[in-house]
Amino acid sequence: MKTATAAVLVTLSLAGCTGGENQQAGTVLGAIVGGLAGAQFGRGTGQLAAVGVGTLLGAAIGGEMGRSMDAVDRRLMSQTTEQALNEVPRNTTSTWRNPDTGHYGTITPLNTTEPRAGTYCREYQQTVTIGGQTQDAYGTACRQPDGTWKVQ
Repeated sequence: MKTATAAVLVTLSLAGCTGGENQQAGTVLGAIVGGLAGAQFGRGTGQLAAVGVGTLLGAAIGGEMGRSMDAVDRRLMSQTTEQALNEVPRNTTSTWRNPDTGHYGTITPLNTTEPRAGTYCREYQQTVTIGGQTQDAYGTACRQPDGTWKVQ
């Protein structure tokens, strides 16, 4: 489920969607990645059940994260995430905080790799705290030719 949460958090931070669109995007991305994560467990009908559970949990987590963040939260998280992935050294944590909502988060770039010539990827650890509940995420994002980052 950390994979689903990672994809949702970074996608929300880099996409800059509006409230309703953000919830929908979070729900869909969470469901997709949750289903993929669930597929890693079991065999046969057990695997199908794991996919179903992963899809439902991913959708719920992604939708709630998207719904709860306002435009300022998303802007602050997006700016901090972009700067961290582009400029911050390995194992250095960057923090954002919205004083109006009390929501806050961190992103810590970890390893940087170059899986293909000219394509740079960064592993990261990210947290978002909304309403006193913290979601932790770990994932990898790769820089695209246009300079944006895409979760892998």
